[in-house]
Amino acid sequence: MNKPVYKLRPSDYWRIGEHESWFADMAAQGLFLKKMGIHFARFEKGEPRKMRYRIDVTEKKTISTEQIETYAESGWDIVTSYGNFHVFSSPEALEAPELHADPAEQSYKLKKLDKKLAFNAGAVIVVLMLMIGMMTSIWFLDGIPTYVIVDGAAIQLTIFTLLIAYMAYHSLVAALSIRALRKRLVEGKPIDHRAPWKKHHLIHTAAAFLFTVLAGASAVIPFMQLVKMDTKTLPETSEDLPIVRLAEVEQNPELVRSEIVYMSDNVDWGNRYSYKWSPLAPVQYETDESGQVPGKQWNDGSGDYSPAIHTQFYKLTFPGMADNLVSDLIKRYKYENSQDEYRKKNHPDLDLLIVHVEKGTKEVFASRGDSVMYVRYHGNAKVGTVIDNVAKKIH
Repeated sequence: MNKPVYKLRPSDYWRIGEHESWFADMAAQGLFLKKMGIHFARFEKGEPRKMRYRIDVTEKKTISTEQIETYAESGWDIVTSYGNFHVFSSPEALEAPELHADPAEQSYKLKKLDKKLAFNAGAVIVVLMLMIGMMTSIWFLDGIPTYVIVDGAAIQLTIFTLLIAYMAYHSLVAALSIRALRKRLVEGKPIDHRAPWKKHHLIHTAAAFLFTVLAGASAVIPFMQLVKMDTKTLPETSEDLPIVRLAEVEQNPELVRSEIVYMSDNVDWGNRYSYKWSPLAPVQYETDESGQVPGKQWNDGSGDYSPAIHTQFYKLTFPGMADNLVSDLIKRYKYENSQDEYRKKNHPDLDLLIVHVEKGTKEVFASRGDSVMYVRYHGNAKVGTVIDNVAKKIH
């Protein structure tokens, strides 16, 4: 038994003339069609022969035995079927008459397929509009699209929307092409049984590869994010994390860690660090740290001195996104503050530095190369100390 040979289809299933031409060219190379799949066709090797292939379309997915016998009497043998399409072959030397002598009759047989493809295109386009609406609301509702895509929460939805967009385009082209084919048949123009197929084969191969990559990414990325995401209690001391520590800002040996207020999953959420991954920011850290100095009061006498610090760090895949991410972080955390209260400053070790100070809270937004850091500190230390630590740790 000959070993089967599988070939990627050169174009979409509704390009009838191109498929007929492709089958004939394969036969001339000694590859004879045996089975059609969604994306691949199975051939068997043999002696090269000049063959003619024709595709008949039926309203139902099955073709009657009587119709097969009628075609066989004219010299056409059934090869395989896929969906509503049925492939027949005949040796070129036999000079068998065409399956459809009247193009207008063939156009009528495509009427149901025309309606089906038009309905499919409409349905997919409606789904695409809904997906675009959802994606747009997630990306732009808060005006922080760079943060949303870098954070990674919307990546799967974005990829899925791209897949739906490809399907919508494919469905629309199919519907328009079949309608155009029916119009030509009504005008008496038969199908070109030797239509060139190599151009669409290249396009179809590239599209199939891209579709496969996107589909794989939509499955792999959420899994990667889940595997690489974790939250732990922040160690008392650490030198290897790209974060600003509270002790480094306070510079007070009497500083101690605050008592645990909320403990869950063995994590002290008042002193924790979380890390996660996304394709556009493979290294992400977010930390909270709180402490107190026994016997020391806030300057206004409001209670025991209990400074706290919050850090977010991003190492980006594309450094060009850094400035936009800083801008989005400001929008995300500015709350009711005026944009004018965020001051841009110069620093020799930073590409971008923006500072906000209000009522004992100092916020620093900084970038250097592919790294972005946001630090929010609540305490008595000067903002310059926070900036110096940011410049040191962002490396």
